[in-house]
Amino acid sequence: MSLAEKNKALIKNEAQRLGFDFIGFSKADFLEEDAPRLEQWLNNNSHGEMKYMENHFDKRLDPRLLINDAKTVISFLINYYPSETQNPNSYKLSKYAYGTDYHLVIRKKLNQLQDFINTEIGAVAGRGFIDSAPILERAWAKKSGLGWIGKNGNLINKQSGSFYFIAQLILDLELPVDNITTDHCGTCTACIDECPTSAITEPMVVDGSKCISYFTIELKDAIPNDVKGKFNDWMFGCDICQDVCPWNKFSSPHNQPLFDPHPDLLLMTKKDWVNISEEGFKKVFSKSAVKRTKLKGLKRNINFLK
Repeated sequence: MSLAEKNKALIKNEAQRLGFDFIGFSKADFLEEDAPRLEQWLNNNSHGEMKYMENHFDKRLDPRLLINDAKTVISFLINYYPSETQNPNSYKLSKYAYGTDYHLVIRKKLNQLQDFINTEIGAVAGRGFIDSAPILERAWAKKSGLGWIGKNGNLINKQSGSFYFIAQLILDLELPVDNITTDHCGTCTACIDECPTSAITEPMVVDGSKCISYFTIELKDAIPNDVKGKFNDWMFGCDICQDVCPWNKFSSPHNQPLFDPHPDLLLMTKKDWVNISEEGFKKVFSKSAVKRTKLKGLKRNINFLK
């Protein structure tokens, strides 16, 4: 076994110990296939008011512009599929937001892994990324062999579906790369057929400006009336295109206690959500990603659903 192979095994074993479920390695170079797709997506204004997507176009496609002399992109998947879901008589919250904000949880793990690499391997320049920086995380996860991009635009892992957070660590350390996985969506169009706002305009192309997640999280203005009655009670985010995906029958509950919801969240009814106070909001979502929309934003969404 070469030194590079030993280093890869060392990193992979430590990442698994830290709680990452799947780890893949790819060469840090230009994402040639994704460049025209990203450009077309932006030209179609599929990002709506998410103007930040227009920034750092080159950096999104080339990790060597993020880390000098970058050699390897390591991609990680960490499961967030819950063991329990909300009361059936409730306005719905996307499963990823049940527990502690994933940025906080995964950032800590990436920092721990970076420290481990510097201690065990030597001084390695690197940086961790969790979807708040200009990096195409799904493209890198695909390139690292962790899955394929489904027709709903999500990365699908053949063993466990798509209820995963994706993170990356870019290093100036050369490591052996993994093979890309083939596409296994076949002729299935469940996600396209079931999207109530027709946000999936064609296989693997999601018009973000039509997505329920966009309307309930990203959009700061009033939600347009032409989508009223189409949200299926989703008040923050939406899981429809994942819930109907046949590959998610393989999803199993996560084992990360920080992703567990506040007990009150699972019990709350529509009436409870309508009457939720600032104090109640802070209690249920003290460290949640839902804090991003604030109580005011959540109330706006609930009022739109009523």
